[in-house]
Amino acid sequence: MLAMKSLRLDPCRRRKTSRMRRLIPPLILASVACASPAYAIPAYRQVATIALGAPDRWDYVVADAPAHRVYIAHGDRLAVIDTEANALIGAVEGIAGGTHGTAISAATEQGFTDDGRAGTAIAFDLKTLAVVKAIPAGDDADAIAIDPVSGHVFVVEGDPGTITVVDPRTNIAVATIGGGEKMEYAVPDGAGAIFVAGTEKGDILKIDALGNRVVARWPAAGCMKPHGLAYDRANKRLFMGCTNGVILVADASDGRIVATLPIGRGSDAVVFDAVRRRVFSSNGQDGTISIYQQTTPDRYDALDTLHTAVSGRTMAVDSMTGHLFVAAADTQPNPVPGGRPHVVPGTLRVLVYAPAD
Repeated sequence: MLAMKSLRLDPCRRRKTSRMRRLIPPLILASVACASPAYAIPAYRQVATIALGAPDRWDYVVADAPAHRVYIAHGDRLAVIDTEANALIGAVEGIAGGTHGTAISAATEQGFTDDGRAGTAIAFDLKTLAVVKAIPAGDDADAIAIDPVSGHVFVVEGDPGTITVVDPRTNIAVATIGGGEKMEYAVPDGAGAIFVAGTEKGDILKIDALGNRVVARWPAAGCMKPHGLAYDRANKRLFMGCTNGVILVADASDGRIVATLPIGRGSDAVVFDAVRRRVFSSNGQDGTISIYQQTTPDRYDALDTLHTAVSGRTMAVDSMTGHLFVAAADTQPNPVPGGRPHVVPGTLRVLVYAPAD
């Protein structure tokens, strides 16, 4: 990539001299994202701000589009937003160790979050938001995904590198899967597999959700400490956000990297809008969202960067409406060089953006 920049070559142009083709290896030409000029009209506009306030900790934002809800891990509670009214309607409370992930089991009318410090998965009633049961899991319980085939809930435990499998019909842990490394976000493919971002080794793990075992581990060269992960079910493509400022697009059938998309700094969440075929990365350090339009399974055109707020590192997309939900707070500079900005107490909010088209 550095050599290409110094030569001022554009691998996406149709005309290339034979000398240029000799200078750029075919593999690099195939894998670099071809970003067209950004759209003249901003692709998204802000339509609402929803105040959450204290506590000043937050993590994953998860949308349940059919139920018109968005869940935000908010310190010792799980905040719940009505996406039709753009209003806070309640919270799952009393989770002293701090919440992280969310998964919805519509079949059992339950949701699941976690208490990372206590190492438990928390089952709650979707109607009342009351806690139903705290289920023993592993330390540092973090991201959560649900497999629609088995119906099981998969709780990713970052530090020990394990995944606890919960049956929501009984609210009992039925298996523990060894991942062999620290892991981050997880997504289902809808066909009996769970994909997990391996942040320690910079790879992608594929879990057999029926056999409860790791069946593939694909290296993701060029990805440092992956965090966010999203999935395009129609085209079998994975989108993995990396802390070195790129999204890697991988073929979910074999792990092959098919495109590399430049993004902003501080990415912690990647989402995919299956209706509009758009990929998003929320970049907390820059206070932006990088947006790409999928034109083919292996080609992605850059749209205008959306400016949000510094600290806006996690988000969700409601594919039914196309709305983006970004959790962010006001910040003050950290006097320590290179240190994270300080959050202004009580300023946490959800910024809501709607597609302009």
